[in-house]
Amino acid sequence: MQVGIIGLGRMGKNMARRLKLGGHDVVVYNRTQSKVDQLVAQTGVKGTYTIEDFVGALSPKRIVWIMLPVGGPIDDHIDQLTKLLHAGDIIVEGGNTFYKDDIRRAAQLEPLGIRYLDAGVSGGIWGLKVGYCTMVGGNKADFDYIEPLLKTLAPQGGYLYCGQTGAGHFVKMVHNGVEYAMMEAYGEGFELIKASPYGQNLNLKDVAHLWNQGSVVRSWLLELLESAFEKDPELKSITGYVEDSGEGRWTVQQAIDFGVSATGIAHAVFKRFQSRQQDVFSDKVLAALRNEFGGHVVVSTGDQTAKGDSIGAGGVEPARADESKTS
Repeated sequence: MQVGIIGLGRMGKNMARRLKLGGHDVVVYNRTQSKVDQLVAQTGVKGTYTIEDFVGALSPKRIVWIMLPVGGPIDDHIDQLTKLLHAGDIIVEGGNTFYKDDIRRAAQLEPLGIRYLDAGVSGGIWGLKVGYCTMVGGNKADFDYIEPLLKTLAPQGGYLYCGQTGAGHFVKMVHNGVEYAMMEAYGEGFELIKASPYGQNLNLKDVAHLWNQGSVVRSWLLELLESAFEKDPELKSITGYVEDSGEGRWTVQQAIDFGVSATGIAHAVFKRFQSRQQDVFSDKVLAALRNEFGGHVVVSTGDQTAKGDSIGAGGVEPARADESKTS
């Protein structure tokens, strides 16, 4: 089956490779020409260097699979494609797009007869080897038409028609929100082990490996964590700065809109925000309050020396050890 792929980043280029290895006729386009040249030399896909040549290299009924950063780049390319594609051609948007953008784009393309599918794709840099889990929304007949591509991209049982336009990216959004919460839980768990008296004598790589042997918390994420600990047991080469790509925020916002409690995911999202800050102001507020009501130790920003009187500034005697839980 013939397919055109726009965007040769970490995901797009390996999806093109997998499709080519699966016997499909793959045409690629990327604004950075060197990426096109490299993939052509390595795999034998057909490379193009303008959007016009890209569309011209595809035969009707054209399938254009877009793998670009969320937002403007996708809309810009769709705007260009609307001038070149014909009624019946299919655009598959495979990025981590907000599902309401899919609904907007499908409505924009409908009067032109251009079909639109949203495909949430998970697999990362490992997808080339193990396959891409793919969640698809849109018209069922269009899904059926591109199914040979999905069978090649995904592992056995690794793709699903999720429903009408936006459903694929909605399911992928929630998938990523769950991923946030799982990663945060693993992070907190290993931090607790490391802080304990037993942590000094435990190899965290061994713990990650152990938990993947029949444990109810086993997962591919633990396999990756085992690999990370093997390379750097103390993770000294890595800072604690954690970025987010939007899906966690969207998941929390939709939970609010639909009245669904998603506290674990929300906590994970907010922890990512905090990871990017130094000397978080809310923590300063906590320290100041504890000093005010109980004379608890505070650390000066000037000399990092712990300070605190037996009676706090508010004239309150500090809590005894057996009262600490009420403070």
